[in-house]
Amino acid sequence: MRDKVLAVLKKLGIDEYIINETQTRSAEMFFIKKTLDMKRIKDAREMCVTVFRPFESDGKKMKGSSQFHVYDQMTEEEIEKAVKSAYLAASYVCNPDYALQEMQKNEFVEMKSNLTGHTLEESAKIMAEALFAEDTDEKVFINSAELFVTENTVKIYSSTGVDAGYRKYKVAGEFVAQCKEPQDVETYQNFRYDGLEAESLRKKVRRVLEITLDRARAKIAPKAGKYRVIISDSYMKEIFSYYVDRADAAYIYGEYSGYKIGDDVQARSEDGSAAQIKGDRITLDLVAETPYSDEGTLMVDRKLMEAGVLKTYHGSVRFSRYIGSEPTGDYRSIRVEKGSRSVEELKKEPYLHVVNFSDFQMDSFTGHFGGEIRLAYLYDGEKVTPVTGGSINGDIIELQANMFFSEDTQVEDGYSGPLAVCFEGVPVAGA
Repeated sequence: MRDKVLAVLKKLGIDEYIINETQTRSAEMFFIKKTLDMKRIKDAREMCVTVFRPFESDGKKMKGSSQFHVYDQMTEEEIEKAVKSAYLAASYVCNPDYALQEMQKNEFVEMKSNLTGHTLEESAKIMAEALFAEDTDEKVFINSAELFVTENTVKIYSSTGVDAGYRKYKVAGEFVAQCKEPQDVETYQNFRYDGLEAESLRKKVRRVLEITLDRARAKIAPKAGKYRVIISDSYMKEIFSYYVDRADAAYIYGEYSGYKIGDDVQARSEDGSAAQIKGDRITLDLVAETPYSDEGTLMVDRKLMEAGVLKTYHGSVRFSRYIGSEPTGDYRSIRVEKGSRSVEELKKEPYLHVVNFSDFQMDSFTGHFGGEIRLAYLYDGEKVTPVTGGSINGDIIELQANMFFSEDTQVEDGYSGPLAVCFEGVPVAGA
């Protein structure tokens, strides 16, 4: 298939391109409650081709780009039609000129994973057992679930000499927990791991079942006001995404972020002045999930922040070239240093611990974060009460100087780091 594409590109005189070819094998299982409703084995191949078109506009060198997909059943005529359409579309994309990723290290990498010691079907069975291991209560149970164990073989080719690839495994899926009494509620949860993390999945299910049971019992909303707010579990990665996004070359180039390497970005206040850090300092690493980016950039783990100080930019080839930094590739996984206090210590004073939002979001442009509360635990200094309703609306720029992270840690989808964070004085809209 690649030879067909290269022949068409040569025929049409297209000199700049990137080809990403992915072979996907997967074992998939679908459950209704604990009953296996359907299982299937998939083996599919897909090719994504990006063509680049240099041109001039008002005397300035520009480079447009466009993508199209190629499938096994496509004929050479269909491929040629797709190439022509994409190349025409590229002429309308007015990006300043830049050089594509040059060849760095051309080799195929077999990524290490404990999944390689089993067939995909065996791995799926192991994770399915972990998925339902805690589903033992008639009051709260898993009413449906999907599980996928995948092997991706990726090959990257480009007109600049990139000829690299890798093989990567992952486990992913989702489930819905349900409790019917005293009210009928459901909790959706997804998961993703790079290996056989059976114990992590088991703990996640147990936690979601507990949350769902408490959500069914929760009847009141917290009173409006400002609280010591604790946020934990899967929402931690979204909180740290603020710093990851602000250091992205695209944000720097677009002047959406004023981050500069060497700056103490955690000590920035809303008016741009320095703030005194009373809480925990952030040390954050970007973790390379794959050895190469889609553009062929060699990816390695990088220190993004150390004790609140920015150490590097990161991003695609285009935006990295624009700001004069080294192309790093786009990262989706992070590792954060643990905090100074246990979760129990964070809970010694009155708090509102939100464990489930309807839709939690972090705005990387403004620093505002929040969402509607589906379930939280309110501690008034004497007793803990499950509450539901209302919403939080925090500002990380205002709060970052006085936030504390737990020394308890977790491994989540693309995240390794503190289990929880505590903010002081977060506005809560409630009863």
